[in-house]
Amino acid sequence: QVQLVESGGGLVQAGGSLRLSCAASGRTFSSYTMGWFRQAPGKEREFVARTSRSGSSTDYADSVKGRFTISRDNAKNTVYLQMNSLKPEDTAVYYCAADRNVFLTTPAYWGQGTQVTVTI
Repeated sequence: QVQLVESGGGLVQAGGSLRLSCAASGRTFSSYTMGWFRQAPGKEREFVARTSRSGSSTDYADSVKGRFTISRDNAKNTVYLQMNSLKPEDTAVYYCAADRNVFLTTPAYWGQGTQVTVTI
């Protein structure tokens, strides 16, 4: 069982930056592929980024590639999402996710979400 708690969301102007954090409970954090998803109003939840168990491999959605960076600190049981050059279309609730599956296609564990709002 893994519990995930996100933080770091907020209101930012276009072009600005935010860093999201996701703290995980348990002693097996390094056994999980970790990732971030987001859901904008009226839209389905979509994949944003994922990192492998060691953090050596990462993947991103095309819409955030070059602007967002996912990282993890296994000693702190925490995964991060550094978001730069934010755009209004990045406005969404951001969810942290975890699963033992390397592809994170259907995560078993989800956080409660943190709101990110990007204004013009």
